[in-house]
Amino acid sequence: MEKVKTIVLKEWAEVFKNRMVLFTVAFLPLLFTAMPLITLVATANLEGDISGVDSPPDEFFGDLCIELSEFDCTQVYLLNIYTLMFMMLPVIIPASIASYSIVGEKTARSLEPILATPITVLELVTAKAIAAIIPAIVVTWIAFGAYVIGAWFMVTETIFGYLVAPMWLIAVFIVGPLLALMAVSAAIMISSRVSDPRVAEQLSAIVVLPLLMLIIGQSVGFILIDRRVIVLMGVVVAVLDAGLLYLSVRVFQRETILTRWK
Repeated sequence: MEKVKTIVLKEWAEVFKNRMVLFTVAFLPLLFTAMPLITLVATANLEGDISGVDSPPDEFFGDLCIELSEFDCTQVYLLNIYTLMFMMLPVIIPASIASYSIVGEKTARSLEPILATPITVLELVTAKAIAAIIPAIVVTWIAFGAYVIGAWFMVTETIFGYLVAPMWLIAVFIVGPLLALMAVSAAIMISSRVSDPRVAEQLSAIVVLPLLMLIIGQSVGFILIDRRVIVLMGVVVAVLDAGLLYLSVRVFQRETILTRWK
């Protein structure tokens, strides 16, 4: 365990020297927190216009807004979309960190001394995964907390209840870390096979595409995210995590990296 802790601390000391990683970790959470709060401020004066719409909420929103006015339903719908975006942070941030931690170290010639030590591949992969996941989860939870607190001052008690519904707490606090592990496992597999940090990061970003599809689907009314969808997503991601973590250990061949990776 001491070896893992040492590698984690070393990772944090080196990876956060990279400006792109710092930009991703610091700027994206601020952006994702500001967007919904700005939207709430911008739509605060539209209540009369939206409430005058003739079509009932269930024509577009289904069972999401039963017994809510058109304006309240619209706010709930928009907040649900923004809350989905907080599930993207645990995917984007750790993928950036994990990609740089291997390819970036190889470029800086600081990876070979680590691979030459008696640390096992499992310990090394575990350390790199922890080093990437913890910052992502921490900043995601902080950003989500700021978002919830800000929304608390701007919406009614009823709408706020939708915002902190159990399914969204499950999504952010349980499914989010599972997504982070999936992103890291994929990033480790990819970055152990390529030699350019930018290529590794771009390929790792593919993991975020299913979440983007969910957000787009929710935005256009093609799908309404409910508790069943969130739970199913959590189960599927947990199974994928187990498989990807196993593959990332198998694919990470230290001898190849030491002798033939140029």
